[in-house]
Amino acid sequence: MCRIRNRYRNVLIFAITFVISGLLPKPALASDDQHDGKINPGKVIVDHITNAHEWHILTTPNGKHVSLPLPVILYSRFSGFHIFLSSKFDHGTTKYKNFELVHHGENKGKIVEYDVEGRLLNEKPLDISFTKNVLGLFVGMIITVILLLKAVKIAQMRKGLPPKGILSALEPLVFFVRDDIARSSIGHHADRFLPYLLSVFFMVFITNLTGLIPVVPFGSNVTGNISVTLGLAFFTFITINYNANRNYWKHIYDTPGVPWWMKFPIPIMPFVEFMGVIMKPLVLAIRLFANIMAGHIVVLAFVCLIFIFAQLSTIAAVFVSPVTVIFVVFIFFLELLVAFVQAFVFTLLSAIFIGMAVAEHH
Repeated sequence: MCRIRNRYRNVLIFAITFVISGLLPKPALASDDQHDGKINPGKVIVDHITNAHEWHILTTPNGKHVSLPLPVILYSRFSGFHIFLSSKFDHGTTKYKNFELVHHGENKGKIVEYDVEGRLLNEKPLDISFTKNVLGLFVGMIITVILLLKAVKIAQMRKGLPPKGILSALEPLVFFVRDDIARSSIGHHADRFLPYLLSVFFMVFITNLTGLIPVVPFGSNVTGNISVTLGLAFFTFITINYNANRNYWKHIYDTPGVPWWMKFPIPIMPFVEFMGVIMKPLVLAIRLFANIMAGHIVVLAFVCLIFIFAQLSTIAAVFVSPVTVIFVVFIFFLELLVAFVQAFVFTLLSAIFIGMAVAEHH
């Protein structure tokens, strides 16, 4: 009987919570996420998955923005270097030192510069600021380094003994990358590339996980940013082509078994093979970027449904919100799996491409 009462009490509390959330006053019209007092789901999603010069935490019912300011680092050909906090822009409502953080139009999210007379300069300043994704990248890196150093210390203390603590969680992942990814894809050259493959795997895996935690300094869409994935793919590209042997390049410029007229005077096959050299890392970047970004979009879309129905009817919000929350939880757990799968796929494809470049001629 007590269990039944507790169950109904929990359901009642759950329903009341969502009713209250639907009755809460909406943020003022100064919020860019709303138009005519209504939430704009598309803009909410885009603003949350894109990079930013500040870490927006919440908007209070009276329209006040609460955020974590981040360092802005600019170089202007007209005025030199400038370093200041993004709070100087006051969420895009004020200018600072003739600079403005644009929140609308074609320059949205970018910093533009004005001259002393208030005219917009055509040339934008070089922006090397410490943005939200950069902070998320550093957080992921610090967590990765701490975990691995802790695991190494435990391994040194427990030589010949079963793994314990964090080592018992990381050791299977290390052996998985070494045996099932590196050695199976590269062969006897695998151990030479193992440090790089382990670094890529843990970097992608940890940043994917921290991106799912909606609390500062976590929650940034690091690997859902094309610049980050292109950077990772670029390092794979350098690793492949720097270590490639003569046999690898011969298959590109003088592909065996191909008629001579497809190689000279019309270099069809060399062009196709050379495009493959470029497309391999590019596919790595787009695959990781698209899958992680899609997961964030799906979660945010389900969350926005609660507020959309709350604007239509409080009763509708009460019935829709529990279903939406169930779907969000399901997608969240699916994203935990995707975090590992995408780290695995990126590392595996990198290992396969490296293995193709260093394979011996038979």
